Amino acid sequence: QVQLVESGGGLVQPGGSLRLSCTGSGARLRDMNWYRQAPGNERELVATITSEGSANYADSVKGRFTILRENGKNTVFLQMNSLKPEDTAVYYCNAGTFLGLQRYWGQGTQVTVSS
Repeated sequence: QVQLVESGGGLVQPGGSLRLSCTGSGARLRDMNWYRQAPGNERELVATITSEGSANYADSVKGRFTILRENGKNTVFLQMNSLKPEDTAVYYCNAGTFLGLQRYWGQGTQVTVSS
C-alpha cells in the first residue's frame, strides 16, 4: 500500500516563503506532483517532477515555486517563494508508481498567506 505524507504548511505573510515536503512509502514512485485546492475551487496542478528530475509548473507559480526531488528517493519538496494571498489553499502530494496506473494522494497540508 502506497502512502504519501506531507508536511511544512502554515501561516506566512505575503512575500514570504514556505517549504513543503512529501515522503512516500510502499513502492518506488514514478512521477511526484503537487496539487492545491482553495475553498470553492477545483483542485489544480501546481508542479510535477518525473523520476528523472524533469519538472513543470503551472503558469501561476512559475518563477516563484520550485519542485525538488532527491535522486532515486520517494521524497519531493515544493519551495514556495514570494507567496501571495491567492496561493492560500490545501496542498496535496500526488504520485504514481511503476507498477500501474493508480494514483495516490496525501492527506494535504494547509498553506495560508495573510498579513
